[in-house]
Amino acid sequence: MEEPLTSKRPVTVADVARAANVSKATAARVLGGYGVVSDRVREQVLAAATALDYRPNELARSMTTGKSGIIGVIVGDIENAFFSLAVRGISDVARIAGFNVIIANSGEEFEAEKSAVDLLIGKRVDGLIVTPARCDRMVHLQDIRRVGVPLVLFDRSIPELGVDAVTGDDFDAAMIATRHLFDMGHRRIAYISAMDAESEFLGDISSISNSAVRERVEGVLKQQADAGIKTAQHYVRLGATNQPRTDSVVKSLLQDMAPPTALITSDSLVGLRVFKSLQALGLSIPHDISMISFLDADWTTVTTPPITVIDQPVYEMGKKAAERLISRLNGKDLPVERIAIKAGLIQRGSVGAPPHGEK
Repeated sequence: MEEPLTSKRPVTVADVARAANVSKATAARVLGGYGVVSDRVREQVLAAATALDYRPNELARSMTTGKSGIIGVIVGDIENAFFSLAVRGISDVARIAGFNVIIANSGEEFEAEKSAVDLLIGKRVDGLIVTPARCDRMVHLQDIRRVGVPLVLFDRSIPELGVDAVTGDDFDAAMIATRHLFDMGHRRIAYISAMDAESEFLGDISSISNSAVRERVEGVLKQQADAGIKTAQHYVRLGATNQPRTDSVVKSLLQDMAPPTALITSDSLVGLRVFKSLQALGLSIPHDISMISFLDADWTTVTTPPITVIDQPVYEMGKKAAERLISRLNGKDLPVERIAIKAGLIQRGSVGAPPHGEK
């Protein structure tokens, strides 16, 4: 009677050595990728390993070499196309370099991020790429450095932490979006963010704990300040974390004594929610109100009209973060650096002149 599959004993190095007719030490050198063996013996061992469906014991190998061959990645929201693209870039670089990737999703929750850090450090990852939920709380990130695990921040930077960061040039990107709306004649421009806050209204800009959000808000406000607009901060709104709250933010803006004529949305998820809010209110884009979204997500090209976007090279950002981390894992002595990737503007149909009489 055939032995049930579930009770099958894992194939060991000794099994591979026996099948290849070599010593266990020789088989271990080939399978572990260390030491010197002849090409003939290497082919012999690898053929036997393939025939037996040998799978390496990663825990045993990590105890022997001190390396797990694994990179941990903690992102803010895997549902967001921004992070999905970034993870793809990270994974592609990691795979080519011989690393596996474990992904954790913090949901932009600080405590969840801390737990994910503890979990991944416990799994002996060789390095970490983290998108910090808050840039003003970093004890757990300092702990990563303390245990000797290389760390690269993604999308957000914490200069005082003293580690590499790969981000977008968020300040410049926000200025590009605002400048385009200016060129089309808009002067009341709202910026809508998913950052959770007690109030939808922005208080002290330095209190924004997310560096990417803060830099984008600063870019929007700087462009307007340069044009002499003094009411710009009034139109910065936070808390568009789900559809009902986004509906509330959009209604609040449109019921203002002087409603905005254009909206900039902080990411593609917020952009889609805002688009749905405007549709539900029966507003026509761009006849009634113009709109720009961050990130060239798939949905932005299939709406009516298609959405003008800030085109962030997120896949390249992910690749850069992985390359930076792997360089450190390979022992390269590099100065700590923030790599800020420039974005561009893709003009589509969602931006027009302000409604008649609104210039």
